[in-house]
Amino acid sequence: MPLASLRRRELLRLAALFLALGVIGSSPAEAQEAKPEVIRIGSTAPGHLKFILFRNQKLLEKEFEKDGIKVELTTFDGGSAASVALGSGAIDVTYIGNNPSLRLGASGADVKLVGLSSWVPSNETLVVVRPDSPVKSLADLKGKRVAYLSGTVRHSTLAKALEAEGVSINDVESLNIGIENSGPALARGDVDAIAESTGPAQKLVEAGQARVLFDAGLSGKPEWAVPHLISVNGTFARTYPRIVERLLKVDIEAARWADAHPDETIAIFVKETGNSEKAVRSTYADGRFHQNPEITPQAIDALKGEEHFMAEAGLLKGKVDYDNWVDRSFYEAAAAQATTSN
Repeated sequence: MPLASLRRRELLRLAALFLALGVIGSSPAEAQEAKPEVIRIGSTAPGHLKFILFRNQKLLEKEFEKDGIKVELTTFDGGSAASVALGSGAIDVTYIGNNPSLRLGASGADVKLVGLSSWVPSNETLVVVRPDSPVKSLADLKGKRVAYLSGTVRHSTLAKALEAEGVSINDVESLNIGIENSGPALARGDVDAIAESTGPAQKLVEAGQARVLFDAGLSGKPEWAVPHLISVNGTFARTYPRIVERLLKVDIEAARWADAHPDETIAIFVKETGNSEKAVRSTYADGRFHQNPEITPQAIDALKGEEHFMAEAGLLKGKVDYDNWVDRSFYEAAAAQATTSN
């Protein structure tokens, strides 16, 4: 066979291969940009504020529908379960509290901190008891049965509040129970107190089923407020960097929208969570929601302080490598996109 015919046949074979791979007819950026079939995002039930806005307004579905990418929003009973799912790759992104995120980071798992879910200065934790309880102070909880989800921000806040009163978390009988079961348990007298997020705990108070013993938003120390975090599975981040950037762009836009529409945001949050409107307005005083995802140096300092407390309290094993864990590049690219789109 003539050499020219061989070359022509080889070129045709290569052209067919490139067409099959979708390279010919696509721009270089399109050819190189990988896209997942689905983005799986998890949050602690009922969900962090921006996660709830995503769900209520279909913000991520609208962003990715043109690419044929599905978005799955899943809630977990606790941050620990969500962080395990993230580390294993069962989900791709989490919006969860600082304690489970720090534990995962300290474990050396392949995850990246890419943004803040929120950094609310009021520290959203209440400790409540039965209305007729003889317990009058946190110090009175020594030897008592206290329900909370282990490894959560509430766990950490309770430990700090007890420590401030000269009582160790080890001095109480801790029960690892979520609000769905701890509320009825308190009503029956099976537990003496509950440490829970402000919204669901305030509902018990307003229903006459509980009395506030301690409000961290009023009586806690400012340094107890530590950012909640957005984390991404490392493999997902490396494989789909543009997808992570676009997700954070929507996150930035949702944060800005919330501050621009406070009443509508509160109405959505109350509807989606069933929380007390009074408690929600108290948490987000002056209609400010503190949802900016930027990882500032101050945020890192707060996380390092929380990590130190957790290690001292036996709530964390290992040590976080912040240089490896934190990746600001996704936020920086997303912020530039959000500025351009405005």
